[in-house]
Amino acid sequence: MSPDLISTTAQAVRRLAVTKQHLAGRVPKKATREDLVDLVRDIVYVQWDPVPIVAPSHIIAIWSRVGAFRVSDLDKLMWEEKKLVLHWIPHASIVVPDDYPIYRSLMERYPESLARGWGNHIPGAKKYLARTDLTKRMLNELRNGPLTPTQFGDYRAKKSPDGWSSGSDVSNMLYHLHMRGEVVVVGRQGNQNLYGLTEAFLPDLAKTKGLSEEEYERAAAERALRALGTAKEREIFLHFVRGRYQHLKQALGALAEEGKILPVKAEGLTDKGQRYVHRSDASLLESMEAPDWEPRVSLVPPFDNILTGGRLESMFGFEYAREQFLPKEKRKFGTYVLPIVWGDRFIGRIDPQLDKKEERLVVNSVHAEPGAPGGKEISSKVGEAIERLADFVGAEEVLYKGPVPAEWKSALR
Repeated sequence: MSPDLISTTAQAVRRLAVTKQHLAGRVPKKATREDLVDLVRDIVYVQWDPVPIVAPSHIIAIWSRVGAFRVSDLDKLMWEEKKLVLHWIPHASIVVPDDYPIYRSLMERYPESLARGWGNHIPGAKKYLARTDLTKRMLNELRNGPLTPTQFGDYRAKKSPDGWSSGSDVSNMLYHLHMRGEVVVVGRQGNQNLYGLTEAFLPDLAKTKGLSEEEYERAAAERALRALGTAKEREIFLHFVRGRYQHLKQALGALAEEGKILPVKAEGLTDKGQRYVHRSDASLLESMEAPDWEPRVSLVPPFDNILTGGRLESMFGFEYAREQFLPKEKRKFGTYVLPIVWGDRFIGRIDPQLDKKEERLVVNSVHAEPGAPGGKEISSKVGEAIERLADFVGAEEVLYKGPVPAEWKSALR
């Protein structure tokens, strides 16, 4: 047995995961812009999704961690102060500029840097980037100032197969130019991204030198592990930077040999494969079963970090599907389903929708997980979390339109 092996429990591992994701303990009384930057730095990224069924997923993800905040503060940080950046990793995400050497490494090697997780996209990316005439025309247009996709001269609308994006050649090319580091999102105009030249909007970052491939793999793996708490190779691979590793196993082996990451064995988890914790978090892991650990109830959105990484079922015993992408007849819990986290457990889910005209949050249904705690204390905390969400999105009341669990009914009405 390795002398550095940390023996712990499944509960401690779950608690560390929740703690590292800022879903435990108290939220700030009044979140500042610095709180928002610190949050994104700690959890590495917040996936961007602007669909406002209740509020955009990234807005709910931030609110669930810092409490009520001014969305205008987030806009200022992203589009004016540039202390946060919108970047594709490869999904659109809010990130900190501190990690730009990692992203720059991927940009300089794009599209080969898509790696095995996205390898089938490489031929298509090469095909687009070979269209040098279109690339030249688009970059020349951007030299006159930022543009939305529909403002480019070459824009021709056509419906994409998935029905969620325009599918236009310009939109697709913008994605590849962003992945290559030549363009960046500089703001929003209506419901569209506003694109500009990276060298104009982020001149210092545009000059950043990317890490070597070996340095990149190690740095990205460490960042992912710090955000996850503990993780196996597959969980890191799926979390950050979303399947874009060529030699992750070797990188983890080197980090372990150097003592930067430590092996973990958790009683109660039927892990296949080695689990690790970053040495910087080893003492925190050991403190997770202390009586002063402070749980709270959180509502998390469909694209939340805690739901990624392929470990919901194995670590938390929770199954989740983004049902908004399913046909209506196949939806089990609703359309825009928010899981409910209590401490280190997923105890239920709600299906809310904001009725802006009537200024109310309509909760179409509330579901409790099998074995979820009942009683006045828990039901009150669930009800209070829903009320806080309603208040944050500007609703004057909460309307429970559909079924609620009998054990929580006293607080959900």
